[in-house]
Amino acid sequence: MSRALSLRRSLLHLHLHHHHHHHRPKPLSPPTPPPSKPIQNPFTPVNPGRKFCTSPTPIPSTNSEVRKYIGYTALVIFCGAATYYSFPFPGNAKHKKAQLFRYAPLPEELHTVSNWSGTHEVQTRNFYQPENIEQLEKLVKENNEKKARIRPVGSGLSPNGIGLARSGMVNLALMDKVLEVDKEKKRVRVEAGIRVQELVDGIKDYGLTLQNFASIREQQIGGIVQVGAHGTGARLPPIDEQVISMKLVTPAKGTIEISKEKDPELFYLARVGLGGLGVVSEVTLQCVERQELVEHTFISNMKDIKKNHKKLLSENKHVKYLHIPYTDAVVVVTCNPVSKWKGPPKYKPKYTTDEALQHVRDLYKESLEKYRIAAAKSSDDNEPDINELSFTELRDKLLALDPLSKDHVVKINRAEAEFWRKSEGYRVGWSDEILGFDCGGQQWVSENCFPAGTLAKPSLKDLEFIEKLKQLIEKEEIPAPAPIEQRWTARSQSSMSPASSSAEDDIFSWVGIIMYLPTMDARQRKEITEEFFHYRHLTQAELWDMYSAYEHWAKIEVPKDKDELAALKERLRRRFPVDAYNKARKELDPNKILSNNMLEKLFPISETN
Repeated sequence: MSRALSLRRSLLHLHLHHHHHHHRPKPLSPPTPPPSKPIQNPFTPVNPGRKFCTSPTPIPSTNSEVRKYIGYTALVIFCGAATYYSFPFPGNAKHKKAQLFRYAPLPEELHTVSNWSGTHEVQTRNFYQPENIEQLEKLVKENNEKKARIRPVGSGLSPNGIGLARSGMVNLALMDKVLEVDKEKKRVRVEAGIRVQELVDGIKDYGLTLQNFASIREQQIGGIVQVGAHGTGARLPPIDEQVISMKLVTPAKGTIEISKEKDPELFYLARVGLGGLGVVSEVTLQCVERQELVEHTFISNMKDIKKNHKKLLSENKHVKYLHIPYTDAVVVVTCNPVSKWKGPPKYKPKYTTDEALQHVRDLYKESLEKYRIAAAKSSDDNEPDINELSFTELRDKLLALDPLSKDHVVKINRAEAEFWRKSEGYRVGWSDEILGFDCGGQQWVSENCFPAGTLAKPSLKDLEFIEKLKQLIEKEEIPAPAPIEQRWTARSQSSMSPASSSAEDDIFSWVGIIMYLPTMDARQRKEITEEFFHYRHLTQAELWDMYSAYEHWAKIEVPKDKDELAALKERLRRRFPVDAYNKARKELDPNKILSNNMLEKLFPISETN
């Protein structure tokens, strides 16, 4: 039977309400043995209900005193109850969403599940983790008969919580095997619950690896494909293009296998299917030979970037720019295979890591003095040694002091530019080691994809977009932290991909804006959230239509305003085959058991022509 969330590896990032993470996720600990008896409840109790403690009170000697003390007692009980129901979660519940007075104690069978950034969460009684395809097929069939929703959810890394559903979820963390490796054809067949890092580790002895990677390695393969995730490299397509066949467990038609040869129309639609066309159970991927890469990081500026942009895109296998608001600095990161003739570059960095970080540490100490909290920090036994913090950890701590002060953020951005200037150099390693990126702590992020010409003839719209975005930030005095990350991919043939195109040589640029959530103070997180959505709204109004930019499916947010939602739905129809997608949903999942609020809002089947 399906095991509970707490039994084995389970979810690394899809948190129950007592779990939290400060920074980049860590690998899971080794699995624990299964229990000897079946578990009926899909969750084990997490936070038992608290009880009030009372102490005996002396009996008053007069009626007036009786009335007085009864009044005092009632007041204390009322205040205690109000406080309890307003703040029912413990102080270390760091993934809580920044909304005051929302939470109340939950029954033991109802638990809170959050995405990694803590920006979206649901309470659910039904969370299933089948161990094999037979259990998954039975689960989907039974829930379809009951018309009970079980939304597919991966590692919970999507900033918008696209896989979350209050009514119920199914997660394939226990279906994580490498099923078959064809070394000659460089293909691998895997269960969809396997995490990217597990897959890479599982096939490296065959001399194989994935063609490209997103910033982190903890995504499940099924999830990373379904949302159209991507790496960087103008010659390399998004990750869904690596899929050459897949198995879907569908409510209406059972398990179906689709590929370019078997039902190609559905295959290209379902590769980026958003979890709405079936539960992806198996994926066959086209891999490449494992190779070492040389990463080169250097600082440039927009004037020089314009001169060298075409060369940078065409001559580097992987390239990305990190733009730093309120500065002219552009951090360029290129990655290429180690030369068979020259070998890795012989380069001695000018600065040590400590030297590169020292001015950032100094800024943190100065800021502590400025905000008059140095004494409190120095007396805090839990405060880590500043010399042991990475750059992203230092940036989080700096931002936490005054995250919405433009002047404070500008100082941090300038310190970041200096850090990168002192970090210029080379690094050599395997592709799965080199292509990662430390994204920092919890955050809000919006990422858009838009056409950028062809590799032979870039339109330069990608650089123009950045220039206008930075001008907008400065004009509106937005406290925009760094970086604005810019990456590129080739086109995708998946019709629901933001990079979909029928032209083989088209390239697309992906630009992400960010605001960190470096504090666990609920009011401050709420204020940061409001400022981020103001920032995002300005970029939407000024840039999206001008550049035909569409948000990454894992980062799109559903508007609360009816008019804004109607405009978004109309906009999605202009870019994506919404009618074809909804037609496939009706055929494969007529009872909408794989759906959730986001899909229903963005793709209401009742509106399909």
